[in-house]
Amino acid sequence: MTIYLDNAATTHPKPEVVYRALDHFARSEMANPGRAGHRMSLAAERVLDDTRHRLNQFFGGSSPERWILTLNCTDALNIAIKGLVAQGDHVITTNLEHNSISRPLRAMEKAGLISLTRIEADRDGTLRLEDLEKALERPTKLVALTHASNVLGTVQPIPAIGALARSRGATFLVDAAQTAGVLPINVAAANIDLLALAGHKGLFGPVGTGSLYVAPGINLRPWREGGTGGDSSSETQPTLMPYYLEGGTPNVLGAAGLSAGLKWLTEFGVDKIHHHEVALSQRLVAGLRGIPGVEVFGIDDWTRRVATIPFRLETLPATELGGILDQAFDIAVRPGLHCAPYVHKALGSYPEGLLRVSPGPFNTEEQIDILLGAIREIAA
Repeated sequence: MTIYLDNAATTHPKPEVVYRALDHFARSEMANPGRAGHRMSLAAERVLDDTRHRLNQFFGGSSPERWILTLNCTDALNIAIKGLVAQGDHVITTNLEHNSISRPLRAMEKAGLISLTRIEADRDGTLRLEDLEKALERPTKLVALTHASNVLGTVQPIPAIGALARSRGATFLVDAAQTAGVLPINVAAANIDLLALAGHKGLFGPVGTGSLYVAPGINLRPWREGGTGGDSSSETQPTLMPYYLEGGTPNVLGAAGLSAGLKWLTEFGVDKIHHHEVALSQRLVAGLRGIPGVEVFGIDDWTRRVATIPFRLETLPATELGGILDQAFDIAVRPGLHCAPYVHKALGSYPEGLLRVSPGPFNTEEQIDILLGAIREIAA
């Protein structure tokens, strides 16, 4: 059986209740949601409402209708960025970002639509507030950054960053792909205006799910326009949230799984999961540092880190090492640039990349030891 250690990309396996919810919905309620329609249609609408309600409770939002259901975190970030930023705006981001933030902003910069400041983190992935403060000396429309790097796992001081952005009149967008369901997040307490998250990672939903929280007072232009399941008479996209930003038939099947994942997570406990994943990561890092030729990256302060461990072996490229672990040892990890090239350039691991191991709640100490044994054998 495969030892799956790529949970930073997608959690696997899911809790059993998620599989049951998907099966039940697919067999009995999978119709187009509509606020007026037949029983299956109304049942589908209730699934969406339930998912928004759980998201709102879990992340401390202002109301369920502020939660836009999206295809994934990339979709959520694009809706936020392209719905907010306009010609001539100044945007601040960092060199830690996933391409889901970096690419749309860089494309806008290259097209001459915006000016872009990219703050450099230190080698451990920590941003300095004084660098952000200096960048905010210019009038700024948007500060867009990741809560935790998907390469280094370093967690940023989001409440402090949000407070600073708000004091300068900038909107604050947080990419929580690596932290939603892993660390406690309260959008109000953390001064977050826009929160983008992946449903298929720490929230244990299926792939093809995500969400964007839009705080009251933040107005976005719709990026996707079309049917809304309700008001069909308006010539343009109806302004009622969440439908204003949700054109087309949503992934209701995915929402059913995401809702079940959120329910399980609430009952099981975020802190319990994080403690387990960190313990496995500490065991892994300690073992890796005892293997000749292995270099481990990332901060040693586990109060500021999620369970994402990047490393390299001096004798083998990351892609070859990952391939050997997969083919010879049946261990699934993630080699390469992890869609975050600026981080790797700063670390000196570009263009080859690193090997990333990301334990999840269902991994065990025995599996970590098997991985360490495999790396020792390959290194030898």
